[in-house]
Amino acid sequence: MSMVSLPGLKDLIESISRERNLPRLAVQSAIREALLKGYERYRRAQNLERKQFDEDYFDNFEVELDIDGEGFRVLSTKTIVEEVSNSDHQISLDEVQQVAQEAQLGDSVVLDVTPDQGEFGRMAAMQTKQVLAQKLRDQQRQMVQEEFQDLESTVLQARVLRFERQSVILAVSSGFGQPEVEAELPKREQLPNDNYRANATFKVYLKKVSQGQQRGPQLLVSRADAGLVVYLFANEVPEIEDEVVRIVAVAREANPPSRYVGPRTKIAVDTLDRDVDPVGACIGARGSRIQVVVNELRGEKIDVIRWSPDPATYIANALSPARVDEVRLMDPETRQTHVLVAEDQLSLAIGKEGQNVRLAARLTGWKIDIKDKAKYDYAGEDAKFLAARAKYQAEQEEDEEDDDDLDDLSELEDDENQEELELEDDSFDNNDDE
Repeated sequence: MSMVSLPGLKDLIESISRERNLPRLAVQSAIREALLKGYERYRRAQNLERKQFDEDYFDNFEVELDIDGEGFRVLSTKTIVEEVSNSDHQISLDEVQQVAQEAQLGDSVVLDVTPDQGEFGRMAAMQTKQVLAQKLRDQQRQMVQEEFQDLESTVLQARVLRFERQSVILAVSSGFGQPEVEAELPKREQLPNDNYRANATFKVYLKKVSQGQQRGPQLLVSRADAGLVVYLFANEVPEIEDEVVRIVAVAREANPPSRYVGPRTKIAVDTLDRDVDPVGACIGARGSRIQVVVNELRGEKIDVIRWSPDPATYIANALSPARVDEVRLMDPETRQTHVLVAEDQLSLAIGKEGQNVRLAARLTGWKIDIKDKAKYDYAGEDAKFLAARAKYQAEQEEDEEDDDDLDDLSELEDDENQEELELEDDSFDNNDDE
């Protein structure tokens, strides 16, 4: 068999494998695919007969690497036929029987079609180099996807590598002893109090593993996701890990709309064990446990509140640290409530630029209106809600009537169409009788 020489092939495979953290078999596969593309380029350039090469024309060709001999061969699988119409895919029975008497029509044979060393020209070599680079990138992306797919929605340790536009490029690893992979931390997922200097380490939340062929890191990580807070508490509070205390809901504003308002999180916890205080377990002795979480989040304010199955109690707890006098569930169906507080608690309940009440609303799922209890008009507010409720019900009934009318119209059209079909059938029957 002839062979095209590739000096240094063995060393090339080893160096690529080491530099790109790819198995040697994956590198060999990429080289074979690239050489096959190079051979296709060579054949197209040598196409003096102006043959039409379809997309799958070269599917019966393959490249065999000889690593010890440092070269490669091109092999073609051809079908034995009586008369050859395409020499790339077929071979005559007479030709094969000269070396193999037992050959029959329809059998397949593998032939060496390796070009001469000098014929595999510069353009084919350039094509091979370009395809190899692409195939190696594809192999890397596939490996990263397989390695990190099951780690989505978990927390990883990350190290700052560099900055690209407004994003921070980090190095993350899937486990001890595994090679590091690049991940992107976009501007919207960063914390305002973080200092992203080179080689600084952070805990990050893995949001997404991309599968496409786009440039740049495949891993999208976050420092602003609520999942990071959940992980930090679960890691710091044994009662959460042991499922004695559970985190029911989290509302986080890591990047407030105004620079005058700092990041803040509200977390609702509960327990079925009467002897355990879930809030106290999360805060720890003298705040030791929650302080670890706050330090990791660079001073972010965190309110730990007790969840309650009673919406009024839950809403009152969610507005901590404000003291609530009364919670009026005005409309449970649309989840609207009025919260009454003393005048000196108004600003605390609302929070700077509305942050406290905004987070409480997200945490509980209720629309919360903070009212001054001293100025609250019970009868007037009840009347407003009754009128609004009546209007809402009337609109709902009107929509239902419109839907019924549409259904009736549709049924009427169906009946008319059925009658027309029956008339046509009768007409055909009469014609047949005649």
